[in-house]
Amino acid sequence: MATTPEISVCIVNTDGRELLLACLASVFAHPPSVAHEVLVLDNASADGSAEAVAQRFGDRVELITLERRRGKAENDSELMERSHGRHCLLLNEDSELTDGAADALLAALQSDPSAGAAGAQLLDSKGKPQTCAWRFPGVRTAFAGALFAHRRYTVQSTGDVTRTVDWVQSAGMLVRAAAFEQVGPMDPQFFVYSDEVDWQKRARDLGWHSLYVPRAKVFHHEQLSTGTDATRRIVEFSRNRDLYVRKHHGRAAALAVRVLTAWAYGVRALVATLLPGRDAQRYRLHTRYSLFPSSGEGLRDATVGSGT
Repeated sequence: MATTPEISVCIVNTDGRELLLACLASVFAHPPSVAHEVLVLDNASADGSAEAVAQRFGDRVELITLERRRGKAENDSELMERSHGRHCLLLNEDSELTDGAADALLAALQSDPSAGAAGAQLLDSKGKPQTCAWRFPGVRTAFAGALFAHRRYTVQSTGDVTRTVDWVQSAGMLVRAAAFEQVGPMDPQFFVYSDEVDWQKRARDLGWHSLYVPRAKVFHHEQLSTGTDATRRIVEFSRNRDLYVRKHHGRAAALAVRVLTAWAYGVRALVATLLPGRDAQRYRLHTRYSLFPSSGEGLRDATVGSGT
């Protein structure tokens, strides 16, 4: 009888061939020390990602290919539903494991039976720590942002000790399969962004909490696109933050969050205009779409419109 995996490594890829290959190479270079499996869902990529994975890694990877592109929430959920492990390690195609990261996340969950998810300390391409755990969005966090106290009040990925937090980023998140079974799949209304926030909020409502595990290091080569795609990302980010607040706190709270967030970005845009080397246009886009999240074209709109 085959051994039940302790960890199922689950990776969603969308046109990230070289990043995906590097991610998989890191998984096999720094694998969990326990029984594990590796699943990749290729999200209708047009860059030969699926073929490259099959050629380089063969039957070491369970490869799922889609003919039509879908949102990340739906894809992450399918991977977790297909997996056989007691835990699911979610990675982006632009994530890379470091030595001992998976084991550190697993140890954190095993030592805390009420923890439904554990998040790694994410690092940028140069090895600098990224903020990767926060308080749940709402009027209070938006007010803190409007007072420019966001890092002090909202950011929770601080310190060197594992701690309970509201939510962790899914670019390096280990999910307990029992929690996923009880909470259910990620909400497909969130095409990308806020999907893991919503899931962890629903988990918290059912008695599960999340952990930030600074000993677990995962590189996250976040590729912020320029031009039209960058604008679509800002639209999608703003739209899904608004969806989250409306879903969990109501329309009045969502309106307050939109106004407070737009104010914070508007001030940053003004300051950036006066200082050299600052991207004032990016802050202006955030200001506009934070206030009017239903306007503009987001990533979902572009995907549905293109028919991919």
